[in-house]
Amino acid sequence: MKTIPFGSTTAPAVVAGMMRIDDKDDAHIRALYDSARTAGIDFFDHADIYGGAMHVCEGRFADALGLSASERDEIVLQAKCGINPAEGSFDFSYDHIIRQVEGSLAALRTDRLDVLLLHRPDALVEPEEVARAFDELEAAGKVRAFGVSNHTPRQIDLLRTAVTQPLVANQLQLSITHAPIIAQPIAANMSGEDQSIVRDGGGIVEYCRINGITIQAWSPFQGGFFTGVFLGDPNYAELNVVIDRLASSYGVEPIAIATAWITRHPAKMQVVLGTTTPDRVRDAAAGADIELTRAEWYELFRAAGHLLP
Repeated sequence: MKTIPFGSTTAPAVVAGMMRIDDKDDAHIRALYDSARTAGIDFFDHADIYGGAMHVCEGRFADALGLSASERDEIVLQAKCGINPAEGSFDFSYDHIIRQVEGSLAALRTDRLDVLLLHRPDALVEPEEVARAFDELEAAGKVRAFGVSNHTPRQIDLLRTAVTQPLVANQLQLSITHAPIIAQPIAANMSGEDQSIVRDGGGIVEYCRINGITIQAWSPFQGGFFTGVFLGDPNYAELNVVIDRLASSYGVEPIAIATAWITRHPAKMQVVLGTTTPDRVRDAAAGADIELTRAEWYELFRAAGHLLP
C-alpha cells in the first residue's frame, strides 16, 4: 500500500470508512477489518453520527473487534464531530466538541483519537471555542491530530485565527464523476460553462497543497451526491468503457482504476472507502499502487464528461 504525507507522519493512501457497519454482525465486521489490514490499510474513519444515532457505528466497531492494547496501537482511529441531528444543527461549540469526543472515546473503547475532524462547517462557529476544545483535548492526550471536513479555504483560515494546532486533513467529496474541486479550475473564466462555476470557496485543492493539508476523498465511487455508484452504470457508459479497458490492461478490477484516478493526483490524497464488502476493499485498495499515465488520467477525466478546453 502506497503511503502519503499526513501531518508530521505518513498514512496509507486508502482509508477504511466505517459509516455503514451498524447492521453488520461481528463476523462481518471482523472480515471487513481483516481485509483492510491485509490490503495495507491501518486507518479507520468514523463519525459520531454514523449508524442513525450517536456513536452506533463506533460502538459496533469496538464490540465486534475487541482490539487488544497492542492491536489498537497498530491502527489509526479517526472520528468526526460537529453535526447535531437532534437539533437539526451544526455545532462547533466547546461543549459539543468535548462531549462528542468523550462519547467517541467511550464507544470505541480507546483512550485517544488519532485524528479528530470537524464534520460540516458551522455557520455560527467561534474559532476561540474550537481552539479551547482542541487545546484541552490535546493536553489531555485524548486527541493527537486535528482536521476538518467539507471546509472551504476561508473557513479553514477563520479557524486558524485561533486554533494553533496544524489542521492535517480536509475530507471532501471527490470521484471521477463528482470532481468540481478539480474540474472547475481547468475551466476557469469560461463564460456560460457550468464547470467554470466556483463551488469550493476558491481553489481548495491548491489551498490544501500549499498548506500541507491532506485531502481525504469521500464517496470516491459515487456518480454525484449519493446518486449511486458510477461503476457499471449505463448512464456513464463511455467512462466505464475506458475504466474496463484500463482495468484489463493493469490486471485489476474496475474499482481499482477509480481509486487510482484519485491517488494519481500530485496532491497525494487519501481515498475513503465506504464499502462493507471485504473483497471490494481489497480490489479498491489495489488501485493505490497503480500510477496512471498523464494521458490515462485525462482520458478518464474527459470520459466522465468534464470539459477540457
